Amino acid sequence: MAGFDLSTFAGRLRTTLHYLWNDHAYLRVGFQNAHWIGPDLVRTNQPWPFQLKWWKKKGVRTVINLRGGFDGSFHALEKDACERLGLTMVDFVITSREVPSRARVLGARELFKSIEYPALMHCKSGADRAGIMSVFYRHFHLGEPIRDAMSELGLRTLHMKAGKTGVLDYVFERYLEEAEPKGISFIDWVMSEAYDPDAIKRDFKASWWGTAVTEKLLRRE
Repeated sequence: MAGFDLSTFAGRLRTTLHYLWNDHAYLRVGFQNAHWIGPDLVRTNQPWPFQLKWWKKKGVRTVINLRGGFDGSFHALEKDACERLGLTMVDFVITSREVPSRARVLGARELFKSIEYPALMHCKSGADRAGIMSVFYRHFHLGEPIRDAMSELGLRTLHMKAGKTGVLDYVFERYLEEAEPKGISFIDWVMSEAYDPDAIKRDFKASWWGTAVTEKLLRRE
């Protein structure tokens, strides 16, 4: 956080300019990719402080940051805004190109049990990491089948299944193919020997054009 000192006007300005340009925040001034996915959780892209103020007025009490980025300008501004607004900020790091570990899946289940609602959950674009966590929310918190909850991973929220980020879809597709027909619950499958994150990732194949879009054109985080 030393590089983004908000205690002075100059420091706050430098942090905001870094956020505006380096984090591509200019793209998110008027576009939040916001979707309520249940009665008490909304998913968005990385929010500006003024957007957090707006969500606070809508009743949001908890903000879940999925990006990590503890030394980033976005994190400094978000943490400061949450403190000033009286919002609880929770960091839950997840990746967009990896199969989540058992600990991460269990952590997501516990997260949705323990936070104060209504809540806002975000990554950078609101497409991939927010997508897989939205599936977990709908399955663990709302009790929906994985098959239905998977709709949170789609073009409606700008998620690209064809690129490397499609490994997130593939996790659930493997469950639906291998375990659901046997009556095995998703969490039991994850806790079994059949759930091997490294092997599942090796089996996944992204298309060349999808990879070009997510890695070269969109440069998804």
